[in-house]
Amino acid sequence: MNPFKLIGWAAIALCVVSAFMSFEYTGLILVLLGLAAGFGMATEDSVRVLVSALVLTSLSSAFNHIPEVGDYLYKIFSAAGVFASGAALMMIARNVWTRYKP
Repeated sequence: MNPFKLIGWAAIALCVVSAFMSFEYTGLILVLLGLAAGFGMATEDSVRVLVSALVLTSLSSAFNHIPEVGDYLYKIFSAAGVFASGAALMMIARNVWTRYKP
C-alpha cells in the first residue's frame, strides 16, 4: 500500500477520534499529516484538493443544525478541512517551487 494513503487513513482516523476526545495538538498533527499527504499527491489533483479544503472549512458548520449528531459531524468535517488545508498548502508550495526554481 502507498505510504501516502496510510497517512490519509491515519488523518481520517484522527478526525473521527478527535470528535469524541479532545487532544491539545490535534490541529498541528492534522496540518503536518496534510503537508506530508500533499507532497505525495499528483499535480493533476491540485484543483480537487484546493476545492475540498475550501468547502470543508467553510461549510462544515452546516452540520451544527442537525440535532444530536450535528456537533460530532461538524467536528469531524472541520478536522478533515484542517487536513485538506495542509495538503493544499503543500501542493501550492510545490507548484510555486516548480515554477520559480532556478
